[in-house]
Amino acid sequence: MRILIQENYQALSNWVAHYVAKKIKDANLTPEKPFILGLPTGSSPIGTYQALVQLYKEGKVSFQNVITFNMDEYVGIPETHPESYHYFMQSNLFSHVDMKPENINILNGNAEDLEKECEEYEAKIEAAGGIDLFLGGIGPDGHIAFNEPGSSLSSKTRIKTLTYDTILANSRFFDNDINKVPKTALTVGVGTVMDSKEVLIIINGYKKARALQMVVESGVNHMWTVSALQLHKSGIIVCDDESTMELKVGTVKYFKDIESESLNKLPELL
Repeated sequence: MRILIQENYQALSNWVAHYVAKKIKDANLTPEKPFILGLPTGSSPIGTYQALVQLYKEGKVSFQNVITFNMDEYVGIPETHPESYHYFMQSNLFSHVDMKPENINILNGNAEDLEKECEEYEAKIEAAGGIDLFLGGIGPDGHIAFNEPGSSLSSKTRIKTLTYDTILANSRFFDNDINKVPKTALTVGVGTVMDSKEVLIIINGYKKARALQMVVESGVNHMWTVSALQLHKSGIIVCDDESTMELKVGTVKYFKDIESESLNKLPELL
């Protein structure tokens, strides 16, 4: 598991965006050979999406032959709702780049049969050849997507009841009213994410410091679901200095030393 510690959120976001763009460009894509990209929502990836939009505007990356699968969606709110993840993705990325609408996949939280929706989502990922790169963020309790503490580390896409902590944390997007926050969501499982060829997790800010410490310095634990990344053959965490406050000094020094070349330059876009 690689740990890249960037100076701040902006540096983190720029590095991740360049890394994603390089992966897309290096894949020599065609309509018959697309790049399959897993995407998160929330505050963590916003800077990355902004940087990707800028790279697109500069002609350094195209999403024409990229197929995306998002991590999750609330149950029971319209796709046009300002806090739906359909709306989030359109606002922050898809409407600003050359994504083909037919290549965008987001779970339908208003499907008539939610269990069938989850099963078909997994099947669609498999039919596409699996996820090449899955981006993710985490909650303060170390959960990935809506895989709350205690979720199975082999879980697949399913309906999930949200914990009070998650509802409370997300209430800031719903006028700070927990009664407006949906109580259930559809989410890819931990196993869904870990089946990807590569996983990159964004961790920033002091509120995520405890989670980062548990993921890096403790063992694999279903109470910190992102800790499953330790078992992935191509797992990367890109974090900022602020999020490392709970790590041992030696741990921070070690990862900064071994990743010094990567930290000092952005992935090159030829």
